[in-house]
Amino acid sequence: MTLSDVQNGLAAQGYVADDRLAMALHLAQALGRPLLLEGPAGVGKTEVAKVMAGWRDARLIRLQCYEGLDASHAIYEWNYQRQLLAIRASEARGGAREAELFSDEYLLKRPLLEAILEESPPVLLIDEIDRADEEFEAYLLEILSDFQVTIPELGTIKAKVRPVVILTANGTRDLSDALRRRCLYSFLDYPSRDRELAILRARMPQIEGLLARQIVDVVQALRKEDLEKTPGIAEMLDWAAALSGLGVNDLAQSRGEVQATLVCLLKTAADYDAAPPEVMDRLIGKVA
Repeated sequence: MTLSDVQNGLAAQGYVADDRLAMALHLAQALGRPLLLEGPAGVGKTEVAKVMAGWRDARLIRLQCYEGLDASHAIYEWNYQRQLLAIRASEARGGAREAELFSDEYLLKRPLLEAILEESPPVLLIDEIDRADEEFEAYLLEILSDFQVTIPELGTIKAKVRPVVILTANGTRDLSDALRRRCLYSFLDYPSRDRELAILRARMPQIEGLLARQIVDVVQALRKEDLEKTPGIAEMLDWAAALSGLGVNDLAQSRGEVQATLVCLLKTAADYDAAPPEVMDRLIGKVA
């Protein structure tokens, strides 16, 4: 697999990757290493895993991280209710043996164990790893190093095939050096004007050239305003879809529709206050 294959594969899924990200994805697959994608929210980190799964025709397994996440929710746990029922049902036969109770039949497989047990290489997305506790991050190191899980009752289970692992982080907290050493790394920032325009054209080719340029230019300008939640690529695409659906062809001639559709771009009351009609008129005036 070449770098060109990666770029073409992502492009076929409608994802416009820059050269640095494409190279990181190429090397992650070639070397069998996890890839850590870091950057602000809304720049397409999670989407990378989704399009990789689509391109490779692979199963996407997602672990959404959060504070308090532990092994029972990320790796496995025993189905204690079924075990209890089995014990009660077997009492007439003299009781269930421990080996029967701790078998695959009673094992609840969570995302990390599912990825290890897959017969063909899945894409494992560990989303927002920086939201998980440091204790869980440390527990994750065994999996990322050797792609294996130790279950005391069953022993060590090794991956049949090595999954494609993508971790994302938004900078909520600093990640450990041990985790970073086990991963290749790429930082995703908000796209340049040309790349964002290419993204819009790839996802929504039906939008006319003037409107596409205006949408991208206004969003790029809006990101420079003093906002609490900077609009990302997904918000830009939502706004474009809303404007197109309303039949807008020129932002300068559709100020009312522009203001009404800001629900797609702005996510807090403070940001609405920061983008009144006069501000949007100013931004549109710069690009019209």
